[in-house]
Amino acid sequence: MFGGSKMSLLLTSVFRPFGVDDAFGRKENKLELFHNQVTREQGIFSMRYNHRSFGLYFIAENIQMPSVVLDFPTLKQFRKELKKGYDYVGISFITPNFVKAKKMAEIVREVSPNTKIILGGHGTRIPDIQDKIDCDHVITGEGIKPLRRLFGEPENAPIKHPALSSADHKRILGLPVAMKSAVLIPGVGCPNGCRFCSTSHFFDKTYTPFLETGQQIFDTLVDLSAQMKTDDFFVMDENFLLHKDRAMELLDLMQQNNRFFNFSIFSSAEAITAFGIDNMLRLGVRYVWIGAESRQVLFEKNKGIDTGELVAKMRQNGIIVLASSILFLEHQDKDNIYEDIDFAIGLNPDFTQFMQLGPLPQTKLYQEYEEKGMLRHDIPFEEWHGQHRIWFDHPNFTGEETETILRNAFRKEFEQLGPSILRSGQTLINSLSSPVYQTEDPYLLQRYQQQLAKCKAYYWALTALKWLVPTAHMKQQAAQLLGEYRRQLGRRNPLQVMAAVPLYAQVLGGKFRDAIRRHRLRGQILGHGIFHGVAVH
Repeated sequence: MFGGSKMSLLLTSVFRPFGVDDAFGRKENKLELFHNQVTREQGIFSMRYNHRSFGLYFIAENIQMPSVVLDFPTLKQFRKELKKGYDYVGISFITPNFVKAKKMAEIVREVSPNTKIILGGHGTRIPDIQDKIDCDHVITGEGIKPLRRLFGEPENAPIKHPALSSADHKRILGLPVAMKSAVLIPGVGCPNGCRFCSTSHFFDKTYTPFLETGQQIFDTLVDLSAQMKTDDFFVMDENFLLHKDRAMELLDLMQQNNRFFNFSIFSSAEAITAFGIDNMLRLGVRYVWIGAESRQVLFEKNKGIDTGELVAKMRQNGIIVLASSILFLEHQDKDNIYEDIDFAIGLNPDFTQFMQLGPLPQTKLYQEYEEKGMLRHDIPFEEWHGQHRIWFDHPNFTGEETETILRNAFRKEFEQLGPSILRSGQTLINSLSSPVYQTEDPYLLQRYQQQLAKCKAYYWALTALKWLVPTAHMKQQAAQLLGEYRRQLGRRNPLQVMAAVPLYAQVLGGKFRDAIRRHRLRGQILGHGIFHGVAVH
């Protein structure tokens, strides 16, 4: 494939399947972010999205060496690609996929013994990884400059942003989600250095910007929007609003050029408070993932801020909120852990993530627990994923207890708050009453019209949701929300009713039962990931 003297690179993530118990993984480690650790106990209401290994495409776009990306191939596909002849193979993996990365390195030595192996990704933080997996190079942190250096390319060449979908194979209630969004990666890392945070420690508690100014972000958005035919972006940046000057410059450019990009972001309570809800709505922030963590343990990013009030204010203004919480912190016991669970539920966000405290390699937490002899090295890396049992000795919980408490936390959240897609509908309709939109500002009035259009698009699904929810409490919740949509938007027109026919047909007919069956199997079939042989450079 790459004949002649020019060198070549194969970049690959680890192989599928996922979501099954086998020699290489565990069934709890699914290739679906939401269904695995956010909406996992919401049954047919769980969001079913797959995400690509964005870093591999970013690297391929920014090195001169001809490269191919394999994203979650089968072992058969991996072997077949190797036989085409590569000078280098880069294998990216996280700690729970250690055994898969090791197997792939063994296959490289077998199929293409002259190919040099490069290890990358969070899994490289495993101590003495070069002794555990046969390899030639180990790259940690931001991978573009180290690879450019390795290949003798200009290290400081401009960064080019790849055009990538933010998620693939999107399904809700068994039906495909047509809305397209792209991914934006302004930079990597986080300076906060929270002791449990693998990302912050992976980048040595620093932030490396790929797009340093608001102008660079704006130009990139314009380009990506033209390529991807969308103005909606999922921002892969640990704390986008923390860099306020850059975000404000971007907002100014959007207003000057009458562009209306929309963003789903990660951000901390401190950054949100400093940036302001008004500016967030102007910027087009429609979705925020915020770390609430714990009621009793205050991290620097949350000190002095009423998280519940902040979540409520964002939702009242139409910003969908995912609040994440950590279970099995050191102070928690069999009594007060439920206070933290109730605290997380009491925030009343649109989505809730519960994650077990996880000392991942080279974080401050890992180093502390290693020194104290608390790490359970008898538990294999395949189980270090935070959605089953903890892999350290907790003074108040056994591994079996952590599994049960975690599952029950998700179930309680669903039973009390209802489906996340129903809560998101409430947040959407709230936006129409936001005082921020009570203005003559033409830019904000355009933003209001966008929200109105989203509410109308959501309206058609509400009747079906009322039929589908499993409890009387949820049916009342859906009925009240439907009534609110009717009051603000009027009765649905014939086109909206006709648009809902496919969903109603699933509800009323055998197709719905089939959809439930497909939903249960999805973690074993579509959840494997099917991105193969893309991004050839």
